[in-house]
Amino acid sequence: MNVSIFGLGYVGCISLGCLAQDGHTCVGVDVLPSKVDFINQGKPTVIEKDIDGIIREQHRAGRIQATVDSTWAVLNSAVSIVCVGTPSTGNGHLNLQAIFRVAEQIGQGIKEKDGEHVVVIRSTVLPGTNAKVRDIIAAVSGKTHGRHFLVVSNPEFLREGSAVQDFYQPPYTLIGTDVPSAVEPLRELYRKVDAPLIITDIATAELVKYVNNAFHAFKITFANEVGNICKKIGVDSHRLMEIFCMDRKLNISPCYLKPGFAYGGSCLPKDMKALKTIAHDHYLECPVLESIERSNECQKRIVLDQLLELQKHRIGFLGLSFKSGTDDLRYSPILDVIEILLGKGFDIRIYDRNVHLSRLVGANREYILKKIPLVSRFLVNDLSEILGHSEVIVLVNPEREFEPFLSTVPAHTLIYDLCNLKFAERSTHQNYIGLAW
Repeated sequence: MNVSIFGLGYVGCISLGCLAQDGHTCVGVDVLPSKVDFINQGKPTVIEKDIDGIIREQHRAGRIQATVDSTWAVLNSAVSIVCVGTPSTGNGHLNLQAIFRVAEQIGQGIKEKDGEHVVVIRSTVLPGTNAKVRDIIAAVSGKTHGRHFLVVSNPEFLREGSAVQDFYQPPYTLIGTDVPSAVEPLRELYRKVDAPLIITDIATAELVKYVNNAFHAFKITFANEVGNICKKIGVDSHRLMEIFCMDRKLNISPCYLKPGFAYGGSCLPKDMKALKTIAHDHYLECPVLESIERSNECQKRIVLDQLLELQKHRIGFLGLSFKSGTDDLRYSPILDVIEILLGKGFDIRIYDRNVHLSRLVGANREYILKKIPLVSRFLVNDLSEILGHSEVIVLVNPEREFEPFLSTVPAHTLIYDLCNLKFAERSTHQNYIGLAW
């Protein structure tokens, strides 16, 4: 496949060399003649393990060249990959001017070209950029997206120091497109890359890289704060985190990484407070750890605000305990929401087959009687009572018994889902609302 790569910086240089090594014929495009000269001399434009040998060998093999002539590059390629930089502006926004200039250049080339051309946005860009690039190319070329050209989003996952290895063994190859015919050229482009090919919508593909990097930054700062606490109390932080990472069931896993409602229960709130207290007692600032509880409270507030915005007085809750399949009400986050709604005069009904006030004992009973003393007035024993009473049904826990029940909820009744339960009529219910989806 003939490929043009716009931008010969870090991502562009690595992509140029690796795609050529895979057998594609590649031309690099850059506004800086010095970078073009480097490539045409068989030299990389960046310092990175293994890339110098790859560029040298592929240049000798005739599969690599570079130019400042963007139109010529488009006319002599089937796919154009956009790898230009997206630096931050002074106020924290992205400077996408280089992306838009490249879009204009590619549009000029497409204007003179017969046949379809695929444009691949490899640069890290915000959601909505793909659509803007598409509009620019259409305006400049006078041609139609989906017929004469396609714009797909294909974020890179390269780490400096191991970029060549990461190119060939990424976690996945992600393609964001709304045109199915765009998939095959990308499948051919990455045929030698050892990774699953994932097809998704454009906005998701544009946002994934930011979420990845935010989580990477979070992990670094989390580990550093743990290390600071360990240092103060004489614990080997590296040994502790080594053991921490051995847990692949909960710690290093997809567990708890699903958007939804706030955490609760007898463990997480108590232990978060204890760890923050240890840091406080040793005069340590731990902003990440200190923000967790505040973020959890924000999630409760979001749910409360969304319920208030619905302006419905009669609300039924499916689930009261902090976790499905338990009767543990201690620090159940929905209790805080219900308490405020009751204080505002809302007419509440609650169904949870695992929770019966007469059976609650010990700390669990003491907590609920202290939190909402008259809770027995709002608990019902039959789902039909929820259905007959409620203008809004709030799905708190993903209990299996709720699935057939939700399919009977009439269209005029709102279903507000906090746990992303997949019930049969969810996609067709006229008044379904998801918390974060």
